[in-house]
Amino acid sequence: MDPENRRHHRPPQLGADQVRLLERLCSACAVSGDEGEVRAIVLEAVKPYAGEIKVDAMGSVLVTCRGRGDGNPRVMVAAHMDEVGVMLVKNEGGGFFRFETVGIIDVRQLPGQPVWVGREHIPGVIGVRPVHLIPIDDRSRPIRQEQLTIDVGEAAHRVHPGDRAVFATRFTQVGPSLRAKALDDRLGVATLIELIRHAPENVDLLAAFTVQEEIGRRGAQAAGYAFNPDFALAVDATPANDLPAPDGSENRFYNTRLDAGAAVYLADGVMIHHPGLVRHLVGVAERHAVPFQYRQPGSGSTDASSIQIQRQGIPAVSVSGPIRYKHTAASLARLSDWQAVLSLVYHSLQEISFAILDT
Repeated sequence: MDPENRRHHRPPQLGADQVRLLERLCSACAVSGDEGEVRAIVLEAVKPYAGEIKVDAMGSVLVTCRGRGDGNPRVMVAAHMDEVGVMLVKNEGGGFFRFETVGIIDVRQLPGQPVWVGREHIPGVIGVRPVHLIPIDDRSRPIRQEQLTIDVGEAAHRVHPGDRAVFATRFTQVGPSLRAKALDDRLGVATLIELIRHAPENVDLLAAFTVQEEIGRRGAQAAGYAFNPDFALAVDATPANDLPAPDGSENRFYNTRLDAGAAVYLADGVMIHHPGLVRHLVGVAERHAVPFQYRQPGSGSTDASSIQIQRQGIPAVSVSGPIRYKHTAASLARLSDWQAVLSLVYHSLQEISFAILDT
């Protein structure tokens, strides 16, 4: 199919089925290194549509959907299955467990948070000494992680060091907003599943549901090497720094904003994204009237940075959905931004060509 005709193809639309899938994904417990719950959902969802499915030695799910004919661009699209959380490391007795954080978490967010522990989702709470029992002179001092424990009470015999724990946050849709834990990056996972269900015929789609992104993008390294694609896109979530400024003035230091569409990366804390792919994404967004914004350079990164440096080098770029309150118990996203990410990646795959490398 020629590019002009492909431009008229309507991208997949998000509806109740996709939101229900996202709810299942967000409700699963899949801290880095223990992604099995999300992996099972992914395998169930993609099996009817995938040409080839592999689970690599690290636990990433690698799906190949071949296009028509030979010589198609091999395009890798990656989304990570893991989330931030904690790992239990020591049983202190009496239902109390010491823990270490997995991924970047602000310790100030932890006291009093309800959690689900282990694969049985044992309920617990992150406990700290109540303020009434802290000397007045010490109340302004920062809470340290070693002051915290997870209390699972009488269920201690069902919990063991090495078990992961996640925030016990129920998925909620409020009008156009989605509130949940682990929207980073279950939004990307749900998007990639939808792309597999509507795989374009002009490319060989190499879909990688990766592991251990939150602790160094490790799964993407192995997946990128195995696939050895011509192009790579990482679909992730990025912080929306669009809250009011503390002094009440206009916030001019945003990273991305909610309601402004898909976030296209120019550069981040680890990599410069391929300029030809950036121009391709922007051109596609403008031709198809897909809302987009430039993700402002700064700290952080995505799986794209690990894929980019595999083999002899792989042209790579990131597209993210903006979310508020990333790496906390409850993140917030907009359905419209999610749809923009799906539409942009869908159209970009349909119109991708090797000529992008010459621009």
